[in-house]
Amino acid sequence: MVSTEAPPVVVAIDGPAGAGKSTVGRAVADRLGLQYLDTGAMYRAITFAALRRGLDPADEDNVAELSASVDLSVESGPNGAVVLVDGVDATIEIRGREVTSAVSAVAANSRVRSELVRRQRRWVSDHDGGVVEGRDIGSVVFPDATLKLFVTASPRVRAERRVAEIGGDVAEVEASIIERDRKDSTRSDSPLTEADGSVLIDTSGMSIDEVVDQVLALLEP
Repeated sequence: MVSTEAPPVVVAIDGPAGAGKSTVGRAVADRLGLQYLDTGAMYRAITFAALRRGLDPADEDNVAELSASVDLSVESGPNGAVVLVDGVDATIEIRGREVTSAVSAVAANSRVRSELVRRQRRWVSDHDGGVVEGRDIGSVVFPDATLKLFVTASPRVRAERRVAEIGGDVAEVEASIIERDRKDSTRSDSPLTEADGSVLIDTSGMSIDEVVDQVLALLEP
């Protein structure tokens, strides 16, 4: 007998840093009654674990071995992702300056990426679908997702948003964002790119509610 059960809904959201992916992803998940996964938090968690153990984040072999053995949990909380690393609540620490300055090296590690892709797929299976946000979700992790989005905004708008959240100089933050985009889009393993079949959404002049409404409209039969 052929199963008539609908496959789990998976919304894959890719895009550059500061484009509003996390805010949009959480809001879409809430509206759909799905769980939300910030895959960037997973890379930060591995970076946190490496630094905590005194490893050089650029040490590819040791960091890759660590990524396969660390006890890592990323779940949705009322104020964003709650991250546990080997039983330690690292939710705040993974957003700190030390982790932020080192995470690019970890994210560029091919073996780490392979391990975390495996964990991301298992997470979606365990949660019977979900809204998953990152840099390679539609292109690599879930190429057959129900809906694939590429959420972006101009570097200046993204810089202004970041400064409004954490302070700083807009011009300096904009330059940093442009450089991060360059690194993410030119890395050899799973570069930041618009996946085949993805829908481009530029949030520069849009409110979160407008973006969410547009995403939900795309999911309507």
